[in-house]
Amino acid sequence: MTEFLPQISFEDFAKVDFRVVTVTKAELHPDADRLLKLQIDDGTSEGRQICAGMKAWYTPEELEGSQVIIVANLEPRKIRGEISEGMVVAATKRNGEDAEDVAVLRCDRPMPTGSKVS
Repeated sequence: MTEFLPQISFEDFAKVDFRVVTVTKAELHPDADRLLKLQIDDGTSEGRQICAGMKAWYTPEELEGSQVIIVANLEPRKIRGEISEGMVVAATKRNGEDAEDVAVLRCDRPMPTGSKVS
C-alpha cells in the first residue's frame, strides 16, 4: 500500500526551488561505495557539485550531458569529504527501507540550464 507524508501548505511547497541543470561531469565518489560526484551547470558562472547515491543504477557516462531536475536551495553539506550543493530528484522503488530501483527525473526536451520547474 502506498503511504504519503502529511500534507503541507502551498507556502511551504513554494519554498522548494526545483531547477533544470545539465550534468557536465560525473565520476565515482572517491570515498563512498554508493555515491556519484556530479559537476552541474546550473546557469551560473560557478556551477555546483552534487553527491548523489545512485551508483548502483547509473554509470557516470549515463548521466554526463543529461538534463536533470535538482532541489537547488538545500543547504550545502559535506558528504564523505565532498561538498554537495543540492539534490538530484529521482523516483525510488523501495523494498522496505532499501531502494530496489532509482530513476532520475529528466527533461524530455532541452531547456536552458537554471530553468525553474513549477
